Amino acid sequence: MVHPQVAEALRHIPGWRLGKLADVKSITVVGDDEPSRSKVVADTFCQLRETRRFAVLTRWRGEVTPVFGPGNEVLFSVERAAAPMLGIVQYGINLSVYTYAAGSKLPSIWISKRSQTTANYSGMLDNTVAGGCCTGEDPLQTVIREAEEEASIPANLVRNSARPCGTISYFHHLDKYVTGEKYLVQPEVEYMYEMEAPAGLVPRPNDGEVEWFQLWDVDQIKMGLARGLFKPSYALVLLDFFIRHGVLNTMTEPDYIKISCRLHRTLEFPTRSDL
Repeated sequence: MVHPQVAEALRHIPGWRLGKLADVKSITVVGDDEPSRSKVVADTFCQLRETRRFAVLTRWRGEVTPVFGPGNEVLFSVERAAAPMLGIVQYGINLSVYTYAAGSKLPSIWISKRSQTTANYSGMLDNTVAGGCCTGEDPLQTVIREAEEEASIPANLVRNSARPCGTISYFHHLDKYVTGEKYLVQPEVEYMYEMEAPAGLVPRPNDGEVEWFQLWDVDQIKMGLARGLFKPSYALVLLDFFIRHGVLNTMTEPDYIKISCRLHRTLEFPTRSDL
């Protein structure tokens, strides 16, 4: 989903073909293969970044995310900060590291607080580990990399203990916590992983993106959700975790079916296949 203001900017850059000016129905990236198209896209957004026309590009990460076609082929890659300008599906991972207090049947989760210096959602609460999937990475590789970078959790432990728990999917509109044009939309798929913490495991900040880790029980998490302390996408991750662990169920939540369905929105775009 490309906003008209973005389409108009692309119209004047070599390597792009657009439909009629009044009603753009198609946008084509010129190139015979993935590397050539990726170069066009990279040159385009580097150029737009230099003009400072779009605030969203100030979030530049230096990481590229894949864009998949209907045959599961990678059509091209795009800088993560620029992905909302093209309205393409982005992919990420969430790893919930949890444990059970003595005598409790409900899990506690290692919660992180995002650094005040992060570009987006600074100072908000987030999952133990979360991050975006780069081109060429499978979800487990991303989990292993992010767990070590963000939380100092050894790669071997994650590789042997992290359990895949499906996905959630949703549409995200850029909001007040994010630098960028508020008319941009960002369809997302998050791969869910969880891991019961072995005795003695304490996540520790490593790369400067996390201020601290704390072990929160269900009541603390519910209070944080009610107060809007969590990054919005992580609030969805928590709902999914609560459903899997029986915290949220048909006996306690009248909107259980609606919540379950809306955590798995059908995205009207080609998405990656992991078969």
